[in-house]
Amino acid sequence: MTNLLPTSRHPDPGLQAFWNCAEISLLLFPLWPAVGAVGLALVALGTWKQQMKAIVRRPLNWGLAILSGWLLITACFAFQPPDAMLGLANLLPYFIIFAGYSTLIQTPEQLRQMAWILVMPSVLVVIIGFGQLFWGWSSSVNFLGWAIEPQGNPSGRMASVFMYANILAAYLQVVFILALGLWIENFQSLRDRPLKDSASLRLGFLSVIVMGSAIALILTNSRNAWTITILSCLAFAIYQGWRWLLAVVAAVAGSVLWAAFGPSPVREWLRAIVPAYFWARLTDQLYADRPPEMLRVTQWQFAWSMTQQRPWTGWGLRNFTALYKEQMHVWLGHPHNLFLMLTAETGIPATIVFCGLVGWVLAQGVLLIANCSKDRLILFSYLLAFGGCTLFNTVDVTLFDLRVNTLGWLLLSAICGVVYKKKAIAPNPN
Repeated sequence: MTNLLPTSRHPDPGLQAFWNCAEISLLLFPLWPAVGAVGLALVALGTWKQQMKAIVRRPLNWGLAILSGWLLITACFAFQPPDAMLGLANLLPYFIIFAGYSTLIQTPEQLRQMAWILVMPSVLVVIIGFGQLFWGWSSSVNFLGWAIEPQGNPSGRMASVFMYANILAAYLQVVFILALGLWIENFQSLRDRPLKDSASLRLGFLSVIVMGSAIALILTNSRNAWTITILSCLAFAIYQGWRWLLAVVAAVAGSVLWAAFGPSPVREWLRAIVPAYFWARLTDQLYADRPPEMLRVTQWQFAWSMTQQRPWTGWGLRNFTALYKEQMHVWLGHPHNLFLMLTAETGIPATIVFCGLVGWVLAQGVLLIANCSKDRLILFSYLLAFGGCTLFNTVDVTLFDLRVNTLGWLLLSAICGVVYKKKAIAPNPN
């Protein structure tokens, strides 16, 4: 294990114990979410207690505090206030976690260490998923806090230890991107110093993770995860200047897209080569009998109509479900688009503020890549992983899953923490 996992010391010795606890909690979190969540929460609170002055001084945290107050006020005037108050649990605690971890995480070395810790448990997650699909593994809810449905959930789609295939796909796409970033970094290190045994071992282990997560992503049958994975490969190829990989990925993606949507007769020729598993899923022919109420377009139109009726305050968090059921007579947890859900449930101003705060962090991360010559790749991997989470939420909503929601906020916290640290040590232009 010590040969695989590079070690890192915290730049502030006073935060070393919290960082060690965070590492252990992150390692447990995907497979034992209850214990991992408690550990992560205690680390955030401990960091708040020790670094209160630094946290309070940051304007970004003031913006989140103001947004929190506004969400509390609008929840009182929601269509169903109790549901709106419950919905605050999917946002407000994560603002606290974000503020804590963006102070705890400060260096690219911590980003690298955290990436390793996030990808390592995926080996067991993928193995359990294969057992679920091909050997009929199943279990009821156990002491780890999860159950395994035989043949997946929905049937035929890998879900592993997550409650649904799309949630597993959201988790695996982050793992795939971070693992691929680490793989490229270790490949370059081995190429420059070929006699390092530890680099060879890490590269082999990462190769297993990249291939395993890619196969598992295919088996989740998630169209949006497929798209994001392909786009991430293209992004890495462009970033590294690997034209051959860019050509391969573009050719594969183009063939599948042409087989799904291209004009005849080339479409029919490609359908004889490209498995129907891919092009039929993209064209929705695998699930062609779904009622209109279950289509994303219908849900998006309904959410936008909610926004138009209450553009300033929204209808309250978690109130989409009740209103959609009242109108369509179908229970649906969310409208499969985070941004439309936020405008419908919290109003347009709150959504703009929320997106503006997150966008500022991402913009600063991009500027940091442009202005530094070292550790660019690991920061680029984090930006790409969070960008993948954002794209995923344009056609789905992962806000309600503890693990995936926490993972997204930790990625953002890590980017923000490094940005603030670099700003703090940058030379004063005056």
